[in-house]
Amino acid sequence: MTGVRTGADRLVAEEFRRLHGRRVGLICNHTAVESARLVHLADAMHAHPKVHLVRLFAPEHGIRGEAQDMVGVDHGVDPATGIEVHSLYGHSVASLTPPPETLSDLDVLVFDIQDVGSRYYTFAATMALCMKAAKEAGIPLLVLDRPNPLGGERIEGGPVEPGFESFVGLYSVPARHGMTVGELALYLAAVEPAYGCTLEVLEMERWRRRMAFEETGLVWIPPSPNMPTVDTAFVYPGMCLVEGTRLSEGRGTTRPFEQAGAPWVDGERARVRLEALFEAHGLGGVTPRPCTFRPVFHKWAGESCGGLFLHVRDRDRFEPWAVGLLFLKAIHDLWPERFEWRSDAYEFVEEVPAIDLLIGSDAFSRALAEDRPLAELLEAGRAFSEAFRRHRAEFLLYR
Repeated sequence: MTGVRTGADRLVAEEFRRLHGRRVGLICNHTAVESARLVHLADAMHAHPKVHLVRLFAPEHGIRGEAQDMVGVDHGVDPATGIEVHSLYGHSVASLTPPPETLSDLDVLVFDIQDVGSRYYTFAATMALCMKAAKEAGIPLLVLDRPNPLGGERIEGGPVEPGFESFVGLYSVPARHGMTVGELALYLAAVEPAYGCTLEVLEMERWRRRMAFEETGLVWIPPSPNMPTVDTAFVYPGMCLVEGTRLSEGRGTTRPFEQAGAPWVDGERARVRLEALFEAHGLGGVTPRPCTFRPVFHKWAGESCGGLFLHVRDRDRFEPWAVGLLFLKAIHDLWPERFEWRSDAYEFVEEVPAIDLLIGSDAFSRALAEDRPLAELLEAGRAFSEAFRRHRAEFLLYR
């Protein structure tokens, strides 16, 4: 192979040498495959005579990626291997962390899940909680690294302020952090004592920070039901914010997060307003197109929604976090009497609104409520991102 070799590829190529004779717990979902034949890592480990795969740990959406967002998954048995599956996304906040009894008969934890490079996406938070549990159990954790599909250079977003921590803001990094899961693990282990387990990262070969995912030679396996393409991943750091409202973020359609709206949204009016905001804030690389869509499930299921489809035309210029903020401001400004924040529990948190958990503070919701421009918030996000760029530098594994 001439493309990128993932950590999983390297582990398989060495015949799992570093796991020989050890009792293994594998944190994975359906994206944990070796690249040549797309064999699942659990299947390959289970078939290897020198690897004792004791237990699988499943993140949000389940071990084979079937469950929808924020749907609790029960423990079970993997039908392909017959191995016990412990769900790390059940029906309470306690379910997000592996309990001590699931680690007491293990010698090592292995993490292999394709991430999408955004703080809200919960797989890296699952990794962090497993690092914490591994430290308490006194066992090491091996991270098999994979590409950040957004690349490793651009960073966007503000901090997670105290009081706004959650499963979508477990640690204070920008919404688009520009790190692989291996780099993020090294960073967290160093800066957050609770996550400071004995850690090893099996690095990729031939990945570069400027690489588009399409240049890696790897296949894109949708890591969750509503992350069908790399294009979805690119808009996600901004358009995931729509989850904090009563607008549809396009779940229940074939292009979630790229399109968003509601039955009462006039797409053409929204386009004109959003393009004016783009011009005022110097944003480019994306063209909003008025559209209609009818979700088959989730918000506004079965109803025709007006809205916008975001066509990213230049990934290097596109700033998804800023675009997401301005999209919501445009809809709020045009239809303030119809616009609503999501008010039900979000990622097991009831007392803090979903939008504030996603942002990491109440700065955005207050700015809209007080009809203030977003220039100050956007500038604060850029300042935090640049400070984070300097802070993360020593933990980067790739050029």
